[in-house]
Amino acid sequence: MTESTITAKGQTTVPAAIRALVDARPGTRLVWSAMPDGTIIVRAKSRSIVDMAGMLKAPQGKHVSVDDMNPWR
Repeated sequence: MTESTITAKGQTTVPAAIRALVDARPGTRLVWSAMPDGTIIVRAKSRSIVDMAGMLKAPQGKHVSVDDMNPWR
């Protein structure tokens, strides 16, 4: 288990092993989530949704119309 300490200014250093694991570099944004049980989840935000455009390719020969995807309308 890796630890860090919070300073009087509320700052902490992300341990080197954790930075290497998530490939964090200067400028990497961290997203903090507090769970109801007191657990804190910290996620490195390394990509925006725009960076993911085009990552998935549609299967060949399978085309579905918008009307078929939204039958309730």
